Amino acid sequence: METVALASSYDKEDMASTKVLHSCTILTRRIITNRLHILFHFTVTLLLLYYRISHFFNGNRLPALSWALITISELIFTFIWCLTQAFRWRPLSRTVSIDEIPANMNLEGLDVFVCTADPQKEPTMEVMNTIISALALDYPPEKLAVYLSDDGGSYITLYALKEAFAFSKRWLPFCMKYRIKTRCPEAFFSLAKYEELSITDEFSAKKDELEVIHGDTYMDDNENDEESTKMPLLVYVSRERRPSKPHRFKAGALNALLRVSEKFSNGPYLLVLDCDMYCNDPTSARQAMCFHLDPQMSPSLAFVQFPQMFYNISKNDIYDNQARSAYRIKWQGMDGIRGPSLSGTGFYLKRKALYGSPNCEDKHPSEAQRTFGDLMKFSSGEEIAILKEAKLLASCDYERNTKWGEEIGFSYESLLESTFTGYLLHCRGWTSVYLCPTRPCFLGCTTIDMKDALVQLVKWSSGLLQIGLSRFSPLSYGVSRMSILQSMCYGYFIYQPLYAIAFLIYGIIPQLCFLNGIPLYPKVLSSWFAVFSTVYLSAIGQQLHEVLSDGGTTLTWWNEQRIWVIKSVSGSCFGCLDLFMKWSGMKKTTFRLTNKAVDKDKLEKYEKGEFDFQGATMFMIPLSALAILNMVCFIGGLGGIILRRNYEEMFGQIFLSLFIMALSYPMIQGLLKRSKKEKQ
Repeated sequence: METVALASSYDKEDMASTKVLHSCTILTRRIITNRLHILFHFTVTLLLLYYRISHFFNGNRLPALSWALITISELIFTFIWCLTQAFRWRPLSRTVSIDEIPANMNLEGLDVFVCTADPQKEPTMEVMNTIISALALDYPPEKLAVYLSDDGGSYITLYALKEAFAFSKRWLPFCMKYRIKTRCPEAFFSLAKYEELSITDEFSAKKDELEVIHGDTYMDDNENDEESTKMPLLVYVSRERRPSKPHRFKAGALNALLRVSEKFSNGPYLLVLDCDMYCNDPTSARQAMCFHLDPQMSPSLAFVQFPQMFYNISKNDIYDNQARSAYRIKWQGMDGIRGPSLSGTGFYLKRKALYGSPNCEDKHPSEAQRTFGDLMKFSSGEEIAILKEAKLLASCDYERNTKWGEEIGFSYESLLESTFTGYLLHCRGWTSVYLCPTRPCFLGCTTIDMKDALVQLVKWSSGLLQIGLSRFSPLSYGVSRMSILQSMCYGYFIYQPLYAIAFLIYGIIPQLCFLNGIPLYPKVLSSWFAVFSTVYLSAIGQQLHEVLSDGGTTLTWWNEQRIWVIKSVSGSCFGCLDLFMKWSGMKKTTFRLTNKAVDKDKLEKYEKGEFDFQGATMFMIPLSALAILNMVCFIGGLGGIILRRNYEEMFGQIFLSLFIMALSYPMIQGLLKRSKKEKQ
C-alpha cells in the first residue's frame, strides 16, 4: 500500500502552520491482483467467444436460433464485465484527521436537506429522529441550518417537527455535556417504545406551508445567560401541488429547498439525507470539511460521499442490503478515477457545483444566489417579507421558463435525480471523494421483504436504462467529457439492467435444448470445455476472494450470488418493461415511494433468513416460471440422456440446471408454502 498525506493551509485565518487533514492509501496489492486477473479473464473470455462465433458459421448442425441467443447472452455478460473492470483499475481508501482542524477555524455555513412525502410509508418518528440527529451535528450552530421538505403536506409532520425542536433544546445540551456520539434519540434509547400518533381529521393534508420553526432561539430558556448555546436554524417547507403543473418529485423538492435556503442561511455546503437516514456520527460534517477545506482539492471538489449503511440488516442479509460490492469495491474504485457518483443520501455537496462548472462563473441568475454569506439575522418585520419571498420560490410556477433542472440545480432528466446529477457534475469537470470511516456516519432503515426491494429496483432499472438510451449515454456523451474509465463506471450502472435479458436467455434456451438432447457446450474431455469452466471459475473465484478478503464468509458470497440473479430476472426485467411502456405511451412516469415502515412479521422472517414474497406476486411470475421450466426440463432431459448415453456432451447443461435449482430454492419453498396455505 502507498499512503499519500495531503496538507491544507489556512490563509483566511492568517495561520502559518500547515495541517494534514486527510490522506489516501493506494491499494497497490489489490491493483496488481486485479489487473493480472483482468488480463487472464479477458483472454479466456475471448477464446470462449471465438468458440461460439466460429461454430455458428461452421455449420455445426445445431439450431441456429438457440446458438445465436446463447451467444448474445454471453456477449451481454462480457460487455458488462468489461465495464465492471474500471472499478478495479485503481482503488484507494481515505482517512481524515478532524483533530487537526483548528478550534478557532471559521467554518462556512452548512445547510441540511431532508425530504419526506408520505407519513404512512415514511414513519414520522423516523423523520424526526433524522431531523434531531442533524440538529445535533458537531458544527457551529450559528452556521448550521436544517430544512425539511414535506411533499405530503401533512399536519402530523409539521406538529411533530415543532415537538422535535422543543425536545432538541434539552437533548442537544445533554449530548454535548456528556459527549454522546449517538445523538439519534431512537438509537440512543434503543429500548424505548413509541406509540403511534392516531390520524384524525385534525391532521389532514394541506395546500402549502413554509414556516420557520426556529430562527434565533437558545437551548436554555434564560436567553440572558452568556453561557447558553444557540440552536441551529430549522425550517419546514411544504410545496404547493397542482395537477396541471409538473411536480418533479424529489428533485423538485431539493431544488425548492435550494432556493428557499438561500433566503435564510445560504450555506456554501449542503448535506442531503433521506428521511430515514439519521446522523450516526456527529463529526461527519467536520470529516467532509477535511476535504472541502483543502485549497488544492477544493476548487474542483463537488461533494464528499459517505456509504449508505443500515441498522436493521440481519446476520444472513439474504437480500444483500449492505451492498458490499458497491460500497466496498465499486465506490473505492471510482474514488481512484475522479470520485464516486452521488448515492442519493449522505453526501456533503458544494452549493456552487449545482450552478456551473469549476472553471466558469456561476450561472445563477441573481447576485444574492451567487454569494455565500453567513446566516441571516432579521427582525420580525423582515422575517415576514422573507417568508413571503421564500414561499414564492417554492411555488410550482416559479421554475416556468427557467433553467432549473436543466442547467442548474438537481436534474429533472431522470427519476434517479442524485445519480444523474452526480454524472452531470463529473461531465462538467467536477471531482468527488469517497470516505468510508470505521464508524458509520449515517444509518438508515432498509427493505426487509422482496416486494419493497424489487419495487425499488424497478425504479432504478427503468431510470438508469433511460439514461443509457438517451443522448446522455456515458458511452457517447460521457466519453467526450470524462475519462474512459469513469465513463465505463457509469456505463456499468446504467446498462446493468441488461443482465435481465442475459439471465432470461440462460434460464430458457439451455433447458429447452437439454430437454430435446441438443448440446450447447463442448464435451467434458474437450479442451474447449476447459475454456468454459475456466471463465466460470475465474469469475466466481474473484467474487469469492473479494468477499473473504473483506471479512465476509462463503454464505455471504452465496447470498450475493443468489439475490443478484433473482433481482436481475425479476426487478431488472420489469424495469426494462416499465421503460418500454413509458416510451410507447402505455404508461405515465410515476414516482414509487419505497415503504420504510417496518412490519413485525416481516422483520421476524427477515431475521430468520426466510424470503418473504408476500405482495410480490407479479415479480414471482418470471421467477416461478423459470424454476418450474428448469425442473421439468431437467427431469425430462435426464431420461433422454440415459437412453442416448451422451453424458459428456450434456454435462455443461446438467451442471447449469443443478445450479439454477440451487438458486431457485427460495422460490420453490415459497410456492410450496403458498400451496399449503391454500389447502388449509
